[in-house]
Formats: sequence, structure tokens, C-alpha cells
Amino acid sequence: MSDFPERLQEGYRAFVEGRLPRERERFEDLAATGQKPEIMVIGCCDSRVSPEVIFDAKPGELFVVRNVANLVPPYETGGLYHGTSAALEFAVQALRVKHIVVLGHGRCGGIRAYADDQSQPLSPGDFIGKWISLIDPVSNKLGARTHEPFDDYVEKLALASIENTLANLMTFPCVNILAGRGKIQLHGAYFDVFSGALRIRDAETGVFKQAIEDLPARISLMRAEGV
Repeated sequence: MSDFPERLQEGYRAFVEGRLPRERERFEDLAATGQKPEIMVIGCCDSRVSPEVIFDAKPGELFVVRNVANLVPPYETGGLYHGTSAALEFAVQALRVKHIVVLGHGRCGGIRAYADDQSQPLSPGDFIGKWISLIDPVSNKLGARTHEPFDDYVEKLALASIENTLANLMTFPCVNILAGRGKIQLHGAYFDVFSGALRIRDAETGVFKQAIEDLPARISLMRAEGV
């Protein structure tokens, strides 16, 4: 095990000494009865944006799929490999989740790479470039960036991409049917890495609103109290 990352070994030891004893019964129950999460989160693979951490989730509470820029392709069956679509199919058809949350975030490298059309492929396969081409409809709808700051455009593109991903989810028959019956709900959310603020999309207006309005004041108070 000498080549296994020491940081992971240390983390596992901390898990065994702390969290595992506290949640032993939960793990045993999950092992015996299987997982039954009610919420699926489609998030970005960015290491700074862990849904389990952001939502303080216990084991078994969230079914999470993460990819570059938290995207979902439109429904189609012609390709060979559909990792995100497979996870969606399993969550909806087998686990019967009741909620699907598309979790975008600030400073997203995938969105930024798309917005920076001068970026060169990282490899001959250009896997990232092909994947983030799913953002094309969003970019076409927004139009070209003019005089607004680049960072502002990237955030606008990220929020619009969440909207587009929600629309793509509805192209999957299983999602569309269950949503029409009120059996499943779709949600959009946006996490700011710098501030920790979470914005949640209003289903009626499409506007992303702060989940906690006085978050800066709360953080300042906790810092003052040494929390």
C-alpha cells in the first residue's frame, strides 16, 4: 500500500475512528436493505464542489453523478457509452428518486473553457471539447459576449446551462412522464465556491434566489465567535 496516497490513508483512519462508529448502524442497514435515496444530484466533478459536503448529507441520502460542467445530454440511443444517462436511468427507474437537482457552481473550469474559444484541446481525443459542446444551444441563445466582463459572461453562461440541462432532462421519457404525473421534481441550484452561498432556481420564474439571504452576516458572526 506504499503507493496509495497517504492523504487517503489518513482520511480513512479518521473515518474509522470518528464517523464510522457514529454511523455504524446506518451503514449496516444500507448494506442489508440497499440504498433508497430520494434525491439525485447532478454535479460537476470539480474537487471544490462536493454535494455531500455542501448539503451535509449522510451515507445513503444522495445519489450523485458528477461530470465536467454538470451537464446532461439530450435523450438519444445511437451512441455507445452514456455514463450520465445510465446513472439517470438507474436513479429514476430503479431507485425511484423523487427529486433531481442540477448543481452548477461558480468558477467552473468547464464553462470557462467553453467560453474561452481560444482554448486548445488537452489531448488528441479532445474529450472535454466534445463534451462541453453540449453548451452550444445555450451559447447560441445568449449570443456573443460584447462588452461585459468575461467573468460575468461565464456566470451567465453557467446559469443558462443549468436551465438547458433541466430541459435536456425532460427529453428522457422516464423523466418526462414521471414529472407530468408529479412523481418527480427537477431543480436547479448554483453554488459560489468563494462565499459558500447557494442560489436555488425558482421553478415559476427561473430566477436563482439566495437560499439564505443573510449568509454574509451569519459567516461574519461565526468568525467573530471563533466558530
